[in-house]
Amino acid sequence: MIETARPHWTGSWTTSPALVDEARIENRTVRMIVRPSLAGKTIRLRFSNAHGRKPLTIGNVSIARRTTGADIDINGARAVTFGGLRDIRIPAGALALSDSVNFNLPALADIAISFYVPGSVDEVTGHKTARQTNYVSQPGDFSQWPDMPVESTTESWYFSTGIEVLSSTETKGIVCLGDSLTDGNISTVDANMRWPDQLARQLVAAHGANAFGVMNQGIGGNRLLHDLTGDSMLRRFDRDVLAQPGATHLVVLAGVNDLRNRRGNADEYVAAPQMIFAFSQIAARAKAAGLKAIACTLLPYEKETFYEFGWTPERDRIRQEVNAWLRKQKDFDALVDLDKLMRDPAAPSKLLPAYDCGDHLHPSDEGYAKIGDIVFEALFA
Repeated sequence: MIETARPHWTGSWTTSPALVDEARIENRTVRMIVRPSLAGKTIRLRFSNAHGRKPLTIGNVSIARRTTGADIDINGARAVTFGGLRDIRIPAGALALSDSVNFNLPALADIAISFYVPGSVDEVTGHKTARQTNYVSQPGDFSQWPDMPVESTTESWYFSTGIEVLSSTETKGIVCLGDSLTDGNISTVDANMRWPDQLARQLVAAHGANAFGVMNQGIGGNRLLHDLTGDSMLRRFDRDVLAQPGATHLVVLAGVNDLRNRRGNADEYVAAPQMIFAFSQIAARAKAAGLKAIACTLLPYEKETFYEFGWTPERDRIRQEVNAWLRKQKDFDALVDLDKLMRDPAAPSKLLPAYDCGDHLHPSDEGYAKIGDIVFEALFA
């Protein structure tokens, strides 16, 4: 018997969960603002308690178009249930998928996910450096209010880690795995200038709103080999790459934080063979799962001001050794030579000034846009 192809779920917006330091929520409504990359009419939401040590209760979840600030278009809002229930209790370390919801989800528009947290939560799973203004209410449940009374704002996402779209068999999903360079650190807040955002814009313009989902799985401070901000990429690979719905492609931009060794631990010093091993593992695991795997060379960062002791001539030599291996290896299906395209020709261990945000480590908005454009071209080379 020949089975007919069926529609499948594809990630339209995602973020990788980590512990949000110093965040605490009690008897508050949270309104998270996100921007989907893939349009659809049937969706479901994902919530995570990955870093909680006790069950998390949330209730009255809804999704709507954002109008301005914390306000939403209540006429288009839809209630979200979990097994038919309006409240969900997520065990420590677990995630929860909602029931499917009929909602006209646009691509590249601001969407508000609202929910009420009745209890006290001291260990908040979320995403700290979202570069997006999100809203926390005054005490009480205001999840159904179009103009929620705001007590505070945060640039973190709390608990909500994904929107999935029921998509056609032809729809593809691109997982972007990385550190702060993929997370979009230092980019303009509320401008959606992370390079995966630019990639999504290019894909929608070229192929329409239903062809590709872009899933940003970058975490600022993250490393290939050792835990720091969030689990290492080798540790979180199954959760943040292989488990992403509808994934067909992987783009990995990583390694600089391994070189920088911000904590200064002697047992966390890395040499080129260790980093090459990590990249080889990522390629092998991605290809075993049927993903097209694309690697990016490591960007230069001499004179960085973000962490004074992060760059040394020896670490730059290791970076160049790893890049040389990436340029000649056959483990990945394709290579994006960001080092060659983003470095200053007059000083190859530094970013080109036009692409430098000013800390000599993170790209500017223009730099992030350039990365998105280059990755877009590599997908169809």
